[in-house]
Amino acid sequence: MHYNKLGRTGLFVSEMCLGTMTFGGTGDIWSKIGALGQDEADGLVRAAFDAGINFLDTADVYSNGLSEQITGQAIRNLGIRRDEIVVATKAFGRTGEGPNGQGNTRYHLIDACKASLKRLQLDHIDLYQLHGFDVATPIEETMRALDTLVQHGHVRYIGVSNWAAWQIMKALGTSERLGLHRFASLQAYYTIAGRDLERELGPMMQSEEVGLMVWSPLAGGFLSGKYDRNDEKASDGRRSGFDFPPVERDRGYGVIDAMRPIAAAKGVSIAQIALAWLLHQPVVTSVIIGAKRRDQLDDNLAAANVELTAQDLAALEEASRLPVEYPGWMLNFQGGARIEQAAKVRHPRG
Repeated sequence: MHYNKLGRTGLFVSEMCLGTMTFGGTGDIWSKIGALGQDEADGLVRAAFDAGINFLDTADVYSNGLSEQITGQAIRNLGIRRDEIVVATKAFGRTGEGPNGQGNTRYHLIDACKASLKRLQLDHIDLYQLHGFDVATPIEETMRALDTLVQHGHVRYIGVSNWAAWQIMKALGTSERLGLHRFASLQAYYTIAGRDLERELGPMMQSEEVGLMVWSPLAGGFLSGKYDRNDEKASDGRRSGFDFPPVERDRGYGVIDAMRPIAAAKGVSIAQIALAWLLHQPVVTSVIIGAKRRDQLDDNLAAANVELTAQDLAALEEASRLPVEYPGWMLNFQGGARIEQAAKVRHPRG
């Protein structure tokens, strides 16, 4: 297991992160994703920790808070030392009645953080993330609220999830202007079958040193190896009950077709190739893996040992490349010579 710095911080996290969305199963959506009880969750956390994962991710809305509760209890049950685990959770979604029971307001975030701490049985959260963008709340109010949580010791680092590049840049600018803590990371959807992140978010993160945590790296099970052009319905797959996130099927099946021979030649699963591709992308800090069963977790963990050759990566690039859109094609047309010139610059020898 490799460990990467989280954005501009000095915090090192494992290149794979155990997601706990399958813990609990309370509620219409979450019951379709997973309904693991405490003993099953303990087993997965133990296996992940023993494999070198030091990073857990949950959210206050997962199973209406039950996922956080099970995650915190697992840490206690397994006797994992607090300084050996990095715990991340998220807030934004509805956790209370009335008009103020959701969002990125100071009112909601401070109460939501304290409630998460109680469920997790922790005295601080290592990475506290905004789960979505709140159009009703000024970004300055949100960033000040997060800064307050850091100053009070409830939170160590802050992050964001599912925001657009311009929204993150506005928040980073607000933090710099006001001297507030800045986002260390973005949690976003990114797979070899869905590379939209590369248009705006990827370049922004590399420019501003924001780490990337990838959610749903197997595209909601689409890249698990259970699906192909000739048999779109996998009765035991998650997509049979919860068809999310959206995947452009023709391109997706083209990617699977390209992965099959590579997986066969290496004697690994298609899922491992999909995860290994992500681990080879320089913008990626940590890939969030989730599982209902130990064998699924073991298969995902094994992806950390899969090495893709330049030929493998070229074949996968050809199959999964994004269609060129404006302003990308114009930037390349106008700046091609400058891009080539910059690529040839030699750094002074140390």
